[in-house]
Amino acid sequence: MITRSIARRPLATARGLIAVSARSLHATTPILDDKDKPVATEAEKAATKGFLGSLFYGSEHARAEGDIQLLEKKQHSKTVGRGKYVHEKITHAVIPGHRDAYLEAAEAYFTTLAKESYNLGNVKLCGSWETIVGAVGNFTHILEHEGYKGYDETRLLVSKNETLQKHLNAMLPHIQTRQHQLMSEFVFLPMSPPRDSGYPDGGVFEMRTYQLQPGKLLEWESAWRRGVEARLRFVQPVGGFFGQVGQLHEVHHIWQYPDMATRQSARGKAWTIGGWADTVQQTSRLTQTMKTTIMVPTSWSPLR
Repeated sequence: MITRSIARRPLATARGLIAVSARSLHATTPILDDKDKPVATEAEKAATKGFLGSLFYGSEHARAEGDIQLLEKKQHSKTVGRGKYVHEKITHAVIPGHRDAYLEAAEAYFTTLAKESYNLGNVKLCGSWETIVGAVGNFTHILEHEGYKGYDETRLLVSKNETLQKHLNAMLPHIQTRQHQLMSEFVFLPMSPPRDSGYPDGGVFEMRTYQLQPGKLLEWESAWRRGVEARLRFVQPVGGFFGQVGQLHEVHHIWQYPDMATRQSARGKAWTIGGWADTVQQTSRLTQTMKTTIMVPTSWSPLR
């Protein structure tokens, strides 16, 4: 009997609650006169406004943090980049056995592009190179645009230029793959203007490429800039860039040597300069992968 009595109590209590709830649902809410309505204090109004504002728009603190982060992102490329030009790195992987035919068609295309620069948004050909160590069969071309506005203008004008389209169509059958990357120059290592070094056949160019950890560009640039003076004492720089559109978190810097023996000697001498070892150590921990590509200039390259 005692057990049954205890077991029934929760059920009875639940029934009572249900009954009360049902009555509450059908009850008429009393209408209060304005004088009877509770008046919210200014603090309560502010708290409610703050809560609803945070709910729909995010808290002021969070929005402020977001604005700061957005500002930092806007300033990031301005901090490390020169910002005056946009450089387009074009990589063509040529079909084996098609090298000579490709060179003939590519020369016609890029020399026409350079000659018609004024009518094509003032685009400039910085250099054209063939890879001899690395991805052999690749050709690299770097164009300089007057900002993204210049890039847009050139792209549209080239697409409507019948001569260039004819040369492009002659070049395409010899190419396996094409890659385009838009880059910005580092402030302290801008792209070199056209020059003839006087080296036999234009010497050799080394392009070093680093895939950085995401978000580490500013730190990498700061460390590398402090130590790069050691390299500049022994080698002629061509330019330093970081990817902005296409492959991101990628850095390239290009150097010119008379030959590979001179390259080896110059790199060895850089290690004798104080600070270079620290630079290598600091930048290495910020890097995921790296590679070096040895290139030679084509006969029509403005940089030789």
